[in-house]
Amino acid sequence: MWAHRLIAPYQFERVEVAEPAEQQIGPGQVLLRFVAAGVCGSDLPAFRGAQGRLPGDDGAGAAEKLGFPIHEIVGDVIVSRHPQHRPGDRVVGWASGFDGLMERVVSDGDGLLGYDPALDPARAVGLQPLACVLYAVEQLPDLAGRHVAVIGQGSIGLLFSVVAKAAGARRVTGVDPVDRRDVAAAFGVDSVVQATSDRWLRHLDPADRPEIVIEAVGHQVATLGHAIEAAAPGGTVFYFGVPDDDSYPINMRAMLRNNLTLISGITHDRRRMLSAAARFAADHPELLGDYVTHVFGCHQAQDAFELAARPVPGRVKIAMVA
Repeated sequence: MWAHRLIAPYQFERVEVAEPAEQQIGPGQVLLRFVAAGVCGSDLPAFRGAQGRLPGDDGAGAAEKLGFPIHEIVGDVIVSRHPQHRPGDRVVGWASGFDGLMERVVSDGDGLLGYDPALDPARAVGLQPLACVLYAVEQLPDLAGRHVAVIGQGSIGLLFSVVAKAAGARRVTGVDPVDRRDVAAAFGVDSVVQATSDRWLRHLDPADRPEIVIEAVGHQVATLGHAIEAAAPGGTVFYFGVPDDDSYPINMRAMLRNNLTLISGITHDRRRMLSAAARFAADHPELLGDYVTHVFGCHQAQDAFELAARPVPGRVKIAMVA
């Protein structure tokens, strides 16, 4: 079967490897045939060659791990050891080993959900990140009538924007160095700020501070600090972006003096949230079409990731299909 692996920073290699044997599928797991996958911002440090912590990420110049770093997956069940999945089902969700960029993928069934196969596979990829965003928003206070700012208007940040607006946010401000005016209305963004988060913060009117600030950038320290300083007194900051460092310094004086709440966390209840994502997408039928802007073949991983690593107007979500 085909598989891709990172052999150096910014460099994929396509290889032929043996298919997983049926006896390798453990309890609760399924074997999937690759149908589609999405490129997530959290995949990009690995593409750049950064050393991760996942088992098997042990190459000298890059991970050299088969199928890595894809985790957003759509596939057809070939073998199932999970009670909720049967051979022939088409499912969406997590490639639990972050190894979804290969022809056959073994994954935990608890992170997968069957969906209507009438939905185009490239668009169905969007249900996985949407599930993550919906879970995060569940952890926040009621957004109805509030000013919500989202730092980062990439593929995750735009989902936060549209979900916040659907939850009744009075105003959604999107902050990103990339010009997002072309997609702002489709994703519920009322105020488009084309600037880095530090410049936005410096020019922010104290009377206009958002009650909720969502950091959807990750992979750096500074943006969390800017989110904390931007939040209105009594406000909440959600740190969604994936950290590349174990320890982040934050302004505890601002946290204390402004009575702020800081929340973070990964997505639990994955099957429930995938179901919620499917319902949200059904209620907003244009969303996934607006969201997935670029589709590559599964053998074009190099091209897909090179585009993902280059933020440009008009590019939101990148999918790869079989």
